[in-house]
Amino acid sequence: MSKKIVVITGSPRKNGNSFAMTDAFIKAAETKGHAVTRFDAAFKKVGGCHACETCYSTGKACTFDDDFNAIAPAILEADAIVFTMPVYWYSIPAQIKGVIDRIYSLVVGGKDISGNECALITCEEDDMSVMDGVRIPMERMCALNKWKMVGEVLVPGVLNVGNVAKTDGCEKAAALARAI
Repeated sequence: MSKKIVVITGSPRKNGNSFAMTDAFIKAAETKGHAVTRFDAAFKKVGGCHACETCYSTGKACTFDDDFNAIAPAILEADAIVFTMPVYWYSIPAQIKGVIDRIYSLVVGGKDISGNECALITCEEDDMSVMDGVRIPMERMCALNKWKMVGEVLVPGVLNVGNVAKTDGCEKAAALARAI
């Protein structure tokens, strides 16, 4: 069965490791017949949540009108949401954190986003525990939203541009797509 998949990236490097894994995921998902919509958060204008709790009061997800209001409808229609990002300073990169925080507007706005599938693709240095700063918050967000975490591709040893080619990261990302 074909699914609507939203992929949200968090890297500003178009030729970086997480983009390579994202591309492998998308290619495999489309080959399987899924419809994929991609948002590269680093190239969008998305601010952080203002905690004003006026979500949907203007008919849009957020009263602060920026590119999140184009992403929100896609999330609402999605069967699966895949977040891809490198680890920045042992945490989630700022480029994608605004999008993640603004998903709160869907909850405050009373939108039923439960039941979606969620996946994570991330990479960093050799120590696997370094990825906990991304993995744990993403798992908690999925639990809070009642999303089913269907897979995590955590690839160590890719600190520098191009390192992913020396790993099985792209193959794991493609396998994740085939499993959704």
